[in-house]
Amino acid sequence: MSDDILARIEVSALLRWIGLGALLAVGGLLVWMALAGPDIAAPWRVLLLALAGLALALGARMHGATAVGLELTPEVLRDGTGLVLARVDEIEAVERGAFAFKPSKGFLLRLKAKKPRAWMPGLWWRWGRRVGVGGVTPGHQTKAMAEAIQMLLQERG
Repeated sequence: MSDDILARIEVSALLRWIGLGALLAVGGLLVWMALAGPDIAAPWRVLLLALAGLALALGARMHGATAVGLELTPEVLRDGTGLVLARVDEIEAVERGAFAFKPSKGFLLRLKAKKPRAWMPGLWWRWGRRVGVGGVTPGHQTKAMAEAIQMLLQERG
């Protein structure tokens, strides 16, 4: 496998901290509502605490996921840890339009075959034949990577 990196996406520190701050604020607000609300029934308190735990766990997962970026080589699209999102020969099309179901400031890859579901909050997700890239990433870097993938697809024929 070639290690020539054609395009790289680094996470925007400002957007990362805004996203993490929002999740932590929601989690903290839910804990406060569950504990400080005087007339809340016990089942609702439990539900609020469970939702707070979910928000805080999602924040922790997003913190770990956004610590690395994405890299495109002539063979694969992978994250900074080496986890392969998709092989270039598996990619059927790149969607970047305004009405594409894609992450914020990102793009969508349509694959030839289904792959296992995976999700790194704020960076990418994979569901069936679709891979969404974007979120807390700079728009100019995701645009450059999408164009590089389109060029690889055109070279492939």
